[in-house]
Amino acid sequence: MQTSDLLIQLMLYVFLPLWGIAGFIDWCCHRATRIEHTSGVKESLVHSLMGIQMAIPILLCLLFQVNVLIMLICLLAWLAHELVAHYDVHYAAPRRHISIWEMHAHNYLATLPLFMLLLIIVINFPVFIQLVTLDWQGQFQFQRMPYAHGGDSYLLYYLGFMLLVCVLPYLEENLRCLRVYLQQRAAA
Repeated sequence: MQTSDLLIQLMLYVFLPLWGIAGFIDWCCHRATRIEHTSGVKESLVHSLMGIQMAIPILLCLLFQVNVLIMLICLLAWLAHELVAHYDVHYAAPRRHISIWEMHAHNYLATLPLFMLLLIIVINFPVFIQLVTLDWQGQFQFQRMPYAHGGDSYLLYYLGFMLLVCVLPYLEENLRCLRVYLQQRAAA
C-alpha cells in the first residue's frame, strides 16, 4: 500500500470520525450549560454554520478528484471556519461557562480540519504547486472520482454516522434555542 493510500485511510477512518465525535462532545457541553438560556440561538446557528463550512470540502474531496478548484474551496472553507470559530468563542465566553471538556473538544474541532487540509495538500502536492504558481488552466471543473474512497458503502456509512452524532444533535440545539428565544420574545 502506498503512503498516499495510508494517509487517505487515516483521514477516512480516524480523522473524519474523530471530528464527528468531538462535535458530539461539544454539543453535550452546550446542552449541559443550557446554551438556550445563555448565548442562545445566535451561537447555535454559528455552530451549524461551522459544520456546513467543513461539510462542503469534506464532501467535495470524497466525491471529486482534487484539482485547483477543490483545493481553493478547501483552503477558503478552512480559513472561514477558523474566523467563525474565533468569533464563536469570543461571543460565547462572556455569556456562558465553557468547560475544560468543551475546550478540549474545541481543540480537536480546530486541529483536525487543519491536519486533513495539510494531508490533502501532501497527497495532491502537484495540484498544490499548480495552485501557488497560478497554473490553473483546466483546473476548474468537478471531475467525479473514478472510485469511491473507502469503498462503495463508505460515504453512506459516514453520512449516517454524521447524521447521528452531529446533524441531528445540532438541529435539536437550533430548535431548542429557537423555542426559548421565541418564548422570551413573546413574554417581553
